[in-house]
Amino acid sequence: MKILYISGSFPEPNKGSTIYTDLAEALNEAGHEITVAVYEQSINKKKTEMKKERGFDVLRIVTGNYFNVGLIEKGITSLMIPVLMRAGINKYFNNYQIDLILFEAPPVTNARLITWAKKKFSCKTYLMLKDIFPQNAVDLGIMNKNGLIYKYFKGMEEKLYKTSDTIGCMSLANKKYLIEHNTCLIEKVELFPNTKKLNNSFKSNGYKLRKHYSIPNEACVFVFGGNMGKPQHIDLLCTAIKRCKNEKNIFFLFIGSGTDRFKLEQTISKNQIMNAIVVESLPRNDYEQIIKECDIGLIVLDPRFTIPNFPSRILTFMEYAKPVLAATDKSTDIKDIIEDAQCGEWVWSGDIDAFIAKIKGMAGSNDLSTKGNNGRKYIEENFNVNLSVEIIEKHFKQLSEVV
Repeated sequence: MKILYISGSFPEPNKGSTIYTDLAEALNEAGHEITVAVYEQSINKKKTEMKKERGFDVLRIVTGNYFNVGLIEKGITSLMIPVLMRAGINKYFNNYQIDLILFEAPPVTNARLITWAKKKFSCKTYLMLKDIFPQNAVDLGIMNKNGLIYKYFKGMEEKLYKTSDTIGCMSLANKKYLIEHNTCLIEKVELFPNTKKLNNSFKSNGYKLRKHYSIPNEACVFVFGGNMGKPQHIDLLCTAIKRCKNEKNIFFLFIGSGTDRFKLEQTISKNQIMNAIVVESLPRNDYEQIIKECDIGLIVLDPRFTIPNFPSRILTFMEYAKPVLAATDKSTDIKDIIEDAQCGEWVWSGDIDAFIAKIKGMAGSNDLSTKGNNGRKYIEENFNVNLSVEIIEKHFKQLSEVV
């Protein structure tokens, strides 16, 4: 099968891996001919170029800055992405034969790009739905449901769903929500969970990075890795580290960047907190090593969400046999996964006291290893990247039968 994967999150090999690079690599290893077109932030790359990465062609098209920027710049970039991506694909892939276009959303502004590419290559399209926008912006109070901006993006969302032949949802709650709010999509929506290529070496062989960051060996380390923006409800984490600043057996490690990262940095500095640090995004090997050396993985989402998100960072914690403490909204079914896997604890992120109590309770728990191993077993059985490959191959088989 010849696949064109249009992506907005596809780091270069030396900058790490994501669920998206894992999927592309797995498809390539399964014998499919995959080509990636990724919109690249201008902060990372100055000019468009194509080269071999991970065993296949990757075209990096410079479009502007989308992540970790203000809403105005993000909005302008989202409008420019389809225009510049179309020009790049037309230039580099003009004579390619494509069987399937694989892409993720958001941004929903790619609707016109996907419609154009679908027509150009006369092929089917598969949407991996990773967030429901613009409703998520409404939930966070960023957008007014009666405003013109919302109506514009809602129109783009509907167009994106219409041009997608299949829509893969991250979880059962995600799928149910989409169908309930878009009954016309029932025939094209299916479960397509976030999956990972699993590392078999997931046990720590020492505390070298704890030593590097002056983290006590005897402390129970709670780690939060990834984006630190409005969806991640950083205010809750700020409250937690203030109320746990005198807990000698607890340490908080925050890794990554985002628009609200400064809140954590200011809280630590202003309150002279000694058992919490914020670290820039790490190289892949260092990030994997520090996760091995930590004890509990943190997942936090804003309590106002009405859409069922499913943060992919839980997969990393499961992969490295780390128990999870999730504080989220009540719409997501991540709490059901944690309960089914017996791999951690969940609280509503609107209940600060319950969150603090869970932190202190887990820090003194004797069954962290058992919960971590439960998570590892669960990801092996339910979230291996080979499952995603099988789902996509099923559609190619159906296409072949039609032909």
